[in-house]
Amino acid sequence: MEERTRRLKLQMQISIDGMVAAQKGKTFFNWDDEVRRYSIANAANADCILLGRKTAMGFIPHWKSVADNPKDADFEIGKVITDIPKVVFSRTLHKSEWPNASIANGEIVDSVNQLKQQTGKDLLVYGGASFVASLIAHNLIDEYHLLVNPVALGSGQTIFSSLADTLRLNLVFNRAFSCGTVLLHYESIRD
Repeated sequence: MEERTRRLKLQMQISIDGMVAAQKGKTFFNWDDEVRRYSIANAANADCILLGRKTAMGFIPHWKSVADNPKDADFEIGKVITDIPKVVFSRTLHKSEWPNASIANGEIVDSVNQLKQQTGKDLLVYGGASFVASLIAHNLIDEYHLLVNPVALGSGQTIFSSLADTLRLNLVFNRAFSCGTVLLHYESIRD
């Protein structure tokens, strides 16, 4: 039986106008038990999380503190995210500041393709905007799990601004959550 290549899956919250963060101030997206359960199931199919350096600086400590508090509503997802090894992409860091995380300093395309060729479950990326935009620009994302929130921001950060060509996707699944967020699960169409 031939082993399949690991897939890179993006899970990200976005507004209906395609923004992942507001231009100014913090963006609040809907998060409820249904979205939480979906996120736990999605993470269970991955054994490596990819992060940009800027995102890792807040993401890793945040989820570690959640995982350390069994009374936190997000304890279960915090534990899953904390336990999955991470690869932090950085041009400036050469040693990981975090447990269970390594640093990738090489070219993004080569580094991601090397990770895809390794044996294991899928790879998962949550953000940030510029790191994800770079992955999209290099056509490295295989699956998009976009959690579209019922809010329009008007301006802000988008993950699709670096596209040099049209991004074609195939809808695999969609689901409306009771909080108003809609999951759109797409696969990349590659010629």
